Amino acid sequence: MQIKFAIEGGDFATAGCASSQVKKLLKQLNIDPSDIKKIVVALYEAEVNIVAHAYRGTITVQIDPQKIIIVLDDEGPGIADINLAMQEGYSTATSKVREMGFGAGMGLSNIKKNSDELNIESIVGKGTKLTITKFFATS
Repeated sequence: MQIKFAIEGGDFATAGCASSQVKKLLKQLNIDPSDIKKIVVALYEAEVNIVAHAYRGTITVQIDPQKIIIVLDDEGPGIADINLAMQEGYSTATSKVREMGFGAGMGLSNIKKNSDELNIESIVGKGTKLTITKFFATS
């Protein structure tokens, strides 16, 4: 099963809509609640990163019986130093974004903590692609 979402940079009114829809779908598929929580946290953080930092992006969610793979591909400034960006508290968010309660510098580290695999590809001046994989608990 695959679903796709378009995300607009700066549109904080709809930030979180994709993660909410994925949460509903995972509940319908009877995925373990602890897995759902981790997936939704990782996806929400990544979705907000697109809204806060990029011009636009897409989220593609691929679900099979063993795992979920989420690919977030954005057009934006890119990440100059991925290792630095992974550090808790590091942020390039604007003061406007911070005033809205975002940009605390926890996004990428929270994504990593709540996923089984995280791959980040970024080209400065072009954009960033995150691939998040979470394997479902087996019963």
